[in-house]
Amino acid sequence: MEFEESGIGEECGVFGCVAAGEWPTQLEVGQILTLGLVALQHRGQESAGIVTSNGSSPPAYVTLKGMGLVNSAFKAEDLLKLRHGNLGIGHTRYSTTGISELQNCQPFVVDTLHGRIAVAHNGELVNAAALRKKVMRHGVGLSTCSDSELITQLLALTPPMEEADAPDWVARIKNLMTETPTSYSLLIMYKDVIYAVRDPYGNRPLSIGRMVKMRVKGMDHSKLVREGDTEGWVISSESCSFQSIGAKYYREVQPGEIVQVSKYGVKSLCVVPRPEGEPPAFCIFEYVYFARPDSIFEGQMVYTVRQRCGHQLAIEAPTEADVVSTVPESATPAALGYAQESGLPYVEVLCKNRYVGRTFIQPNTRLRQLGVAKKFGALTDNFAGKRVVLIDDSIVRGNTISPIIKLLKEAGATEVHIRVASPPIRFPCYMGINIPTKEELIANKPEFTDIAGYIGATSVRYLSVQGLVAAVQGGTASFGGKELEMISPSNNGIRRLGHCTACLTGKYPVELECTIIQNDSYTVC
Repeated sequence: MEFEESGIGEECGVFGCVAAGEWPTQLEVGQILTLGLVALQHRGQESAGIVTSNGSSPPAYVTLKGMGLVNSAFKAEDLLKLRHGNLGIGHTRYSTTGISELQNCQPFVVDTLHGRIAVAHNGELVNAAALRKKVMRHGVGLSTCSDSELITQLLALTPPMEEADAPDWVARIKNLMTETPTSYSLLIMYKDVIYAVRDPYGNRPLSIGRMVKMRVKGMDHSKLVREGDTEGWVISSESCSFQSIGAKYYREVQPGEIVQVSKYGVKSLCVVPRPEGEPPAFCIFEYVYFARPDSIFEGQMVYTVRQRCGHQLAIEAPTEADVVSTVPESATPAALGYAQESGLPYVEVLCKNRYVGRTFIQPNTRLRQLGVAKKFGALTDNFAGKRVVLIDDSIVRGNTISPIIKLLKEAGATEVHIRVASPPIRFPCYMGINIPTKEELIANKPEFTDIAGYIGATSVRYLSVQGLVAAVQGGTASFGGKELEMISPSNNGIRRLGHCTACLTGKYPVELECTIIQNDSYTVC
């Protein structure tokens, strides 16, 4: 909840669909792409885009882009233009680089020597400034401020070993991967295939789903189909989008893997390795906050991991109290885990008004002073006269939790103990997460030494970094068939065991070029 008020956000989600079998397909590819993006709406609300193709040679591309939420960006008559698509990719955006304008909306479509390609990107290139200079030295002009356009242009450049009339897209993708270590999950559409790609560190998620034909009911045997036949393949930033279109989780794209998805099926083309000895670096905050709780990463459901975080938090930070509750809604699984481990009853103390968001109504002084009371109602009967443990997923600036504590105390709570199901955020992210400046983070301010007094809580405790890593890797997390060690005596007892904890520890998985983004221009330090 705190992230929504602090400005921290995931920067986008990608979704792709390929109809299986004979083309033209009866599968409504455009509708599937739209529904898939709606399911990924939590990953970006600034703009949305869809590109479909009939897969012919040359292919006929149809592009739709719009600002705002998916359902407002596309009109019903616009979606009719997509009805002849046999494959397509889509994107929903929350900007980290590039201003919030339609020109930065993805997917990007460019013409190359061998035909048109469309690209959708989730992540942020850690060496974007240097790459911009390199591309421009090749005489390529850039029309946007987005680092995703860099990827498109780098793919368009011919690799040294490619023959003139035979495009080698695997070689081109590999060439891109040698140019930048992270962070990207990509969907690249070319003619009749989609390439799904994760960077070698696997910093951003990407999963594949399978759409299965269902038996047609009725007496017309000519319409019967075999149950279990593949109707199509989908690729998504999160597996939660599969349920909304009737697809089943198939597998994840592995770190460094290039997967070809076509009407013939899914084919792994190659895996580009990391430097020897380097572990993968999947963003640990996908588990903490960004992902929908019904998504699956590394063989485990996000909801279950958040519950384990709550269990671990209760072990690390117990307190004398009467009830456990949550700041709605992302911290609820952790609150349930804390309650189970501590033996305290779980109750709801806040009722969230789901219709309070951005509004054209400008509040007067009185309404502005009401603040959090416009967003939450206190369920007084559940906690009046009691000591409350309130679980939140993070405290970023501290300007949201403070009025909530005041609301609970004024409504009758005798004590309010804050327990945070993640460690303090202390460092910026350069790999696709929009985090306030280091100076804005409460964990770096002098007030943090007495944060309980600063926000008005009875006490405040955070989950440790070791505890978070243990909770995340307490399920089926493994890599290459080997179980990952949880703690190592090196690196201050914290090892990057398949997960990036840079915003918590300042230990980034790769060297940074120190890119500063100001006024939508790049400066290399």
